[in-house]
Amino acid sequence: MRLTRPELQSLSFQLQGLEKLKRKIMGQSVMRVRVSIFTILAFSSFLLLFTLFYIPFLRILSLGLSFQGLLAVLRDSYYRRVISFTFGQAVLSTVLTLIVSFPGAYVLSHYDFPGKRTLKAIITVPFVMPSVMVALGFIILFGKQGPFSWLNILYSWKAIVLAHIFYNYPVVVRIVSSAWERINPHYEEAALSLGAKGFTLFRKVTLPLLFPSILLSSLMTFIFCFMSFSIPLILGGYKYATIEVAIFSSAMMLLDFKTSSSLALLQLVFNFLLMYLYIKIASAYSREEEQKVNVRRKKLTLSPGGILILSYFILIFLLILGPLFAVFLDSFMFNGKFSFEWYRRAFSQEYNPMFGTSSLFALLNTLRFGFLAVGISLLLSLPLAYLSIRKKLRGKSIIDVLVTLPLASSPVILGLGYLITFRSSPIYGHWILIALAHATVAYPFVFRTVSLAIQKVKKNLSEAALTLGANEAYSFMRIELPLIKGGVLVASVFAFAISVAELATTYMLAKPEYTTLTLAIYKFISSRQFGPASALSVILMAISMLSFLLIERIGEEVW
Repeated sequence: MRLTRPELQSLSFQLQGLEKLKRKIMGQSVMRVRVSIFTILAFSSFLLLFTLFYIPFLRILSLGLSFQGLLAVLRDSYYRRVISFTFGQAVLSTVLTLIVSFPGAYVLSHYDFPGKRTLKAIITVPFVMPSVMVALGFIILFGKQGPFSWLNILYSWKAIVLAHIFYNYPVVVRIVSSAWERINPHYEEAALSLGAKGFTLFRKVTLPLLFPSILLSSLMTFIFCFMSFSIPLILGGYKYATIEVAIFSSAMMLLDFKTSSSLALLQLVFNFLLMYLYIKIASAYSREEEQKVNVRRKKLTLSPGGILILSYFILIFLLILGPLFAVFLDSFMFNGKFSFEWYRRAFSQEYNPMFGTSSLFALLNTLRFGFLAVGISLLLSLPLAYLSIRKKLRGKSIIDVLVTLPLASSPVILGLGYLITFRSSPIYGHWILIALAHATVAYPFVFRTVSLAIQKVKKNLSEAALTLGANEAYSFMRIELPLIKGGVLVASVFAFAISVAELATTYMLAKPEYTTLTLAIYKFISSRQFGPASALSVILMAISMLSFLLIERIGEEVW
């Protein structure tokens, strides 16, 4: 039977349609396979996170979740005093940090002057300084031989609060000044036209607009002070112990894992409540950040007000640079004379019985763990951050909670979890366990930084690549990864800086041959050998400052 020309054309169109449908079905099938590969990568990262965080976390729960154990802790007068002091010093540190920081936030948001950018950089320095090194600076300044020994604040709650102000000043200043810059000046102008002025104008108009940023920075400061470990351990001792110090001493000195787990459980409950509040307040602050109107800045002159501002920042410089300069100067003093002796010993391979290796190997261990922490934390964070931001999955809200929950933990609690979980395993005492612990401590910060970077990339860019036939993994590698490389680099530097400064997990897990700079410094401080501690601290300071300069140069958000 012969087909007519129109029938042949119709049959040809039908065959073409079937071919297109076949290609479409095959393409969708391939896409499903490719998408599943990317999802498997994220799932593998979650399994690793589960092993590194949730299994130790659950072991602490199983050991500490005992009514009798919790009741024994709460009945003990020492632990009740520890809990009340932890809250008390955190509240006092937060209030005083706000009082000290508020004038700085006002000046930076309302005035222009030469060297303002340098001033902002100096103000941020404390945030990246290892706490063990800062504690050494306070000992040198306020100790018996220090220039401020007459204040008699060392090894007391006053030293702890002062060090916490040092650390959290940049947090409050940067968050509050950023919000103050974005307040629309028309609000204040309208209030002025209605007769409001001075404190009334501030209380009725400015303060309500600043309130989310004040609340956010206050909560961040409280969390940092509440979870502080090195500062109370070194400057307060066991008389002014916090919950973190009590967990550490109970596990490491008394070998009482049950009591330390009960204390860790109590702290985790407090931490979860604080993190819940933080997430809620951060969302309100992010809405305030959407304002893009900047206030008109004034020129700073040598008027009475300008002299007052100058005096304020001189005092801030003393607070921020004083401890760092004291450590730097002390590192060059040997037997009362200027010398490079401490640095010669720092870079020698001479065995030190105090920490079971040489200072040079302590430096090499620090760098090794730092680079390993970068690689592992990025492997954990990148797929999970992509899954959290880009995917619409069933039960996504639960996944989001699970991947962000490590923010509520602390290095001491993590170290305790590792002690309980891995002490019978082959990797206990191995250097890889320390690297994994450092990566897990850095993970929450890396995850947040990478997530912020991914959020800034418009989703339609990757969607356009998908419509042109690229699979999801290829689209991410060629389109999104180049656009978020700044965030990835900042996350890497941040992970490295956190690992370099980490003390608690290293102290709890490391064999002597795996001593790091922070642990070596702490052991020198404990034995009152401040000269070698200062030399190692200057090396640590140089590493931290380099990390800070890289973060500032790239300019990505880290908090």
